Amino acid sequence: MKMEADADCPRLTQREKLCLFWAAQGKSSSCISGILEISEHTVNFHIKNAMRKLDVANRIVAVQKAARLGLIDFKPQ
Repeated sequence: MKMEADADCPRLTQREKLCLFWAAQGKSSSCISGILEISEHTVNFHIKNAMRKLDVANRIVAVQKAARLGLIDFKPQ
């Protein structure tokens, strides 16, 4: 059930979604930085922005909420 079109649903950037996707796979910020070829600081920046937009306090809850809202998918692309 995808709810992304909902007016109350936050809009995440593609990078924020990618960082949350890899976090959902159990990857650390350091690992995600290697996968996406960006700095660890930039990964944390995107995850923190996503957390703010989703109104959550940590990355685990951000992943859960983003998945529930249909913003990220766990299927390989």
